[in-house]
Amino acid sequence: MSKIACASHILLKTEIEALRAKARLEQGENFAKLAKALSRCPSANKGGDLGEFRKGAMLPAFDKAVFASDSEDKKFIGPVKTKAGFHLIQVLYKL
Repeated sequence: MSKIACASHILLKTEIEALRAKARLEQGENFAKLAKALSRCPSANKGGDLGEFRKGAMLPAFDKAVFASDSEDKKFIGPVKTKAGFHLIQVLYKL
């Protein structure tokens, strides 16, 4: 079971914003460019890159989505709701 992951995300305030961003991703827009343009997280400056983190380091729903067994098989995950807002997540790798 993976204990470390590397991921990027786009943090949005509302589910509607997240669904609109998801539709843009599904139409082929670049994840990092969209994160820079839309994300409310300071990681937006880095295209949403959160770097590596340990299991349990993120908010529970975010953590559960990232460490799900099939998360690396998807282009992105979400929207995932946390107390910070709604996330679209791109899992880059897990160790």
